[in-house]
Amino acid sequence: MFDKVLIANRGEIALRIQRACRELGIKTVAVHSEADREAKYVKLADESVCIGPAPSSQSYLNIPAVISAAEVTDAEAIHPGYGFLSENADFAERVEQSGFTFIGPRAETIRLMGDKVSAKDTMKAAGVPCVPGSEGALGDDNDEILRIAKDIGYPVIIKAAGGGGGRGMRVVHTEAALLNAVSMTKAEAQAAFGNPMVYMEKFLEQPRHIEIQILADQHGNAIYLGERDCSMQRRHQKVLEEAPAFGISPQLREKIGTACAEACKRINYRGAGTFEFLYENGEFYFIEMNTRVQVEHPVTEMVTGIDIVQQQILIAANKKLGIKQKDVKITGHSIECRINAEDPFNFVPSPGRITTFHMPGGPGIRVDTHAYQGYMVPPNYDSMIGKLIAYGDTREQAIARMQIALSEMVIEGIKTNVALHKELLADTAFHQGGTSIHYLEQKLGIASK
Repeated sequence: MFDKVLIANRGEIALRIQRACRELGIKTVAVHSEADREAKYVKLADESVCIGPAPSSQSYLNIPAVISAAEVTDAEAIHPGYGFLSENADFAERVEQSGFTFIGPRAETIRLMGDKVSAKDTMKAAGVPCVPGSEGALGDDNDEILRIAKDIGYPVIIKAAGGGGGRGMRVVHTEAALLNAVSMTKAEAQAAFGNPMVYMEKFLEQPRHIEIQILADQHGNAIYLGERDCSMQRRHQKVLEEAPAFGISPQLREKIGTACAEACKRINYRGAGTFEFLYENGEFYFIEMNTRVQVEHPVTEMVTGIDIVQQQILIAANKKLGIKQKDVKITGHSIECRINAEDPFNFVPSPGRITTFHMPGGPGIRVDTHAYQGYMVPPNYDSMIGKLIAYGDTREQAIARMQIALSEMVIEGIKTNVALHKELLADTAFHQGGTSIHYLEQKLGIASK
């Protein structure tokens, strides 16, 4: 087991990793920007290193600074969390070349799954169902592009091969708009990701976003931990997540979960990972794989009792998975609300000092946050300041507990999206379950008129 782990991240996930390490008896090194000098996880770490000024390009994305911090503190491994450098294959490679262990997949796996075209091709070969679309990236033959779209059937969506975070996508409803949309998406992909390759898929009208959590070790073992429903989202950014997904039968869960676990074995995957799918009319369609821990991992932890972050660390330390597939039991229901420092309805970020901070409690309530009363929310990073998680024996109980927890939560001095979550938890369609990825935007659009 590692003696010391450097946490190459900030915010609630830095604190979450730190807690997992402390439980395993591992010392932690917190790296931080000048803006995060007073952060809770920096104070709680065994050691801390300032790696640069507030802009993430000069601190959390500064690979030489992170590696140097590991060297001067004699850390043995680096956990990247999510975001920042977590899916940067060059970073993973540099970490290993510098003599440290990267707590995540190998660099070549990150590259393979980071390119949406190669990822889809790999999943097809592994028997994982994919959205109907182009065979690889689109070329320059306009007639061929028009033919592919006609074969798929409109509407179609053009996606950047190296895209993510909701960028580099364009929906096309008519043949007349297709070629211009392809050209614009290629230009956008080149500008945003340095890769102009795009591909085409069938655009599903009312799909849900359902993802499968997996764990795989370096000894050929892989298991799935059930699914999460992340359909409540705005501009491809998740707002609320739950596990298990409403209406997914145990038989269907086993079928798609087994396919994902087998795919992991095929590509020699190591660590925690997530297969993301669009789900419509009883069918799963693979869209991408995230080669890191997800923001929403706590809902899976709550219904399985498995600490995903600790498993990442154990796998990186070359331990065999101590959990067999037959040991994984999905019990009860869990919901997560992302608490963001932003206006609840126009989503404008709201940095500043938190003057009052009271977190809820009670049966089944978990709060993952790095914030506290007097904490200054910096304007330089993502607006999420915490996650509120509710667990119940049933979905109805989890919803009721979340509603109570939201009513008890007090955050003053900044704006937060708590009011939006209260509205969602009272929403009739949400209570019924199975809303599509477009539901929240449609609801907000209606509310704004």
